[in-house]
Amino acid sequence: MLIDADNAPASNIDVVLAEVSRHGAPNVRRAYGDWKSPGLQQWEAVLHAYAIRPIQQFAYSAGKNASDMAMVIDAMDLLHAGSVDGFAVVSSDADFTPLVMRILTEGAKVYGFGQQQTPAPFVNACSQFTYVEGLGAPTPESPASALARVPQQKLRGDTRLVQMLRSAVDAAGGEDGWAHLGAVGSQIANQASFDARNYGYAKLSELIEATGLFDVRRQNLTVHVRDGRRK
Repeated sequence: MLIDADNAPASNIDVVLAEVSRHGAPNVRRAYGDWKSPGLQQWEAVLHAYAIRPIQQFAYSAGKNASDMAMVIDAMDLLHAGSVDGFAVVSSDADFTPLVMRILTEGAKVYGFGQQQTPAPFVNACSQFTYVEGLGAPTPESPASALARVPQQKLRGDTRLVQMLRSAVDAAGGEDGWAHLGAVGSQIANQASFDARNYGYAKLSELIEATGLFDVRRQNLTVHVRDGRRK
């Protein structure tokens, strides 16, 4: 887990770590920044509590982010050492997009974590990108996360989302059009970075139902979906 402390909130580190642990053991935990900067005081308070190693990087010149360069160098060293299976990059900075794309070419997964204002190129480049706000405490409006649920009309207006869901259901479906939800999720993961919680829904099935574009069939704990246009 590599943290761009200049562009990531320290207040979310507990939920980020919990999420990273779902994908594997974060044996390498490093946070990069100029630790003399007053802006990183919040990070200093949580480093020891979560066994995160601070990597000091001085700002050698104004307007240049030396921390980014140090983080990229360490990531490439770890990649070529072959000691890790995946990377968690905690940042809202799109400058890491080329790094993510390079790691993916080696077959390693990249899980991104950042705030909602994270630029789309970085979000889309990751194997999975999750908004840290979506990992917050539940609210009455959004039992899934601190993000409000995107309403049906807006979901339907998201052409990229709708096409991705329909393509995944079609690819995973049988002759009758019904597809196992797990297979749909796998197809989506192969297509693009996606996390239902970024839309305020705890589960993929809830998001699919919310669009109103698919038929959903539940039997015990098994969920199947079908494109609503197919009858």
